[in-house]
Amino acid sequence: MTSKRVFLFPGQGSQTVGMLGEWATHPVVKQTFDEASAVLGYDLADLIQNGPAEELNKTFVAQPALLATSVALYRAYIAEDGDVPDYMAGHSLGEYSALVCAEAIPFAQGIKLVEQRGKFMQAAVPEGTGGMAAIIGLPAEKVVECCAEAADGEVVSAVNFNSPIQTVIAGQAEAVVRASAVCKDAGAKRVVPLPVSVPSHCALMEPAAAQLQVALGDVDVNLPQVSVVNNADVAIRTEPDAIIGALVRQLFSPVRWSETVTWLADDGVTEAYEFGPGAVLTGLIKRAEKRIAIKTVNTAEAAVLLANGEE
Repeated sequence: MTSKRVFLFPGQGSQTVGMLGEWATHPVVKQTFDEASAVLGYDLADLIQNGPAEELNKTFVAQPALLATSVALYRAYIAEDGDVPDYMAGHSLGEYSALVCAEAIPFAQGIKLVEQRGKFMQAAVPEGTGGMAAIIGLPAEKVVECCAEAADGEVVSAVNFNSPIQTVIAGQAEAVVRASAVCKDAGAKRVVPLPVSVPSHCALMEPAAAQLQVALGDVDVNLPQVSVVNNADVAIRTEPDAIIGALVRQLFSPVRWSETVTWLADDGVTEAYEFGPGAVLTGLIKRAEKRIAIKTVNTAEAAVLLANGEE
C-alpha cells in the first residue's frame, strides 16, 4: 500500500517574536507577508520579527500572523514543485491555514477573516473573566466528568482533546479553577493554567460564532483542492455551506484532534509534516500515534528541502 502524507498547521499559542528568522527575506515569504500587510493595514512581518510580544499575542493579531506564516511556508514548498499531500488538517486556527493552502479560501480573505474571528472571540468574553487549563495524565472521559461536577451553573467544559492523556478545558475563570482542582483530585498528573484571555471552543464563544457566520458570508469558499479533515466533525467537507458550517461550529465545539490523528493513521497516513512555527502538533503525535512519523517544517529552507526530497 502506498504511503499517505498529511500536512498539519498549528493553532494559536505557537506564535513567538522572531519566528520568521532569517527566512523573512525569502521572495515567496516576503510576497506573502506583503499581501497580508496590505489587508491588515500594518507591517505584519515587522511586528512578528520585532514585537512587542504583548501586541503579537493579542488574539486578533496572533491569528493572522500564524495563518500568514503557515501559508508562506507552504507556498515556499509549492514554489519548488513540491507534491501536494493526500490530506491537510489544522488545530483550531490551523484549520483556516489548511483551507487556504487547499485553495478553499483565498489568502487575502482568509487573513481578514481570522483577524475578525480574533476580534469576535475577544469581544465575546470580557478580559479576565474566562480561563483555560491543560489537564495532563487523566483520560478524556474523566475530564468531561470533572467539568460537569465542577460547573455549578457556570460554563466549563473539555474543549481540546489533544491526545489520550492531554485535554484542555475552558470556560468562566472560577469554574475552570474548580474543575482543575477536581481533575487534580481525580488523578491528573499535572494541571497547567494557560496564559490566554479567550476561553476558546466552549459555549461562551456562541456569540462570536454568530458574528463569524455573518463574516463568512463575504468569503469566497471554493472546493478544496486537497482533502481537509475538520476539527468539529473529524470529517472532510467539500461543499461551501458545509465548510462554513463546520468553521462556525468549531468556535464553540471541542477540537477533536486526537480523533483526527487516529482517523488519519487508520486511513493509511504514515508521514506528517507540521507547517508553521514551533512543534506543538509534532510533540502531540510523537507521544500519541506511533504509526505516523512527523517532522516540522518551520523555515523556508526546510520547505525547500522537503520539496526536493532532501528532508
